[in-house]
Amino acid sequence: MPRYFTVEEANQVVRQIRPLLGEILKIRLKVLEKRPELIPILQKARGNGGGPIASEVVEDFRRLEALIASIQAQGAIVKDINHGLIDFPHWRDGREVYLCWQFGEDEIRYWHEIDAGFAGRQPL
Repeated sequence: MPRYFTVEEANQVVRQIRPLLGEILKIRLKVLEKRPELIPILQKARGNGGGPIASEVVEDFRRLEALIASIQAQGAIVKDINHGLIDFPHWRDGREVYLCWQFGEDEIRYWHEIDAGFAGRQPL
């Protein structure tokens, strides 16, 4: 069963996870910048262990996994690391919805229906 947040509770978690999500976005950018070098290495190294760049990226992916798990352990839902989107289950008018926060926003100001996603965000 998911944890349901009040706006205040979700904003407390946002303050805690903001640095984690910032690190996720930095790692994402680092991996994307190495992509041109990685593709040939990974294609050649499928069976022989890779190399230093591939090993570094594996560590980046492990760190990403740990950061995402830390965020999710608090009850938040990581929706999109490309855009830094996090949702929080919330009850609104007797139905489950999501409070929606995007990295760079000071606090939660939006919500959306569960099936509406980011495009369906509405002001609180």
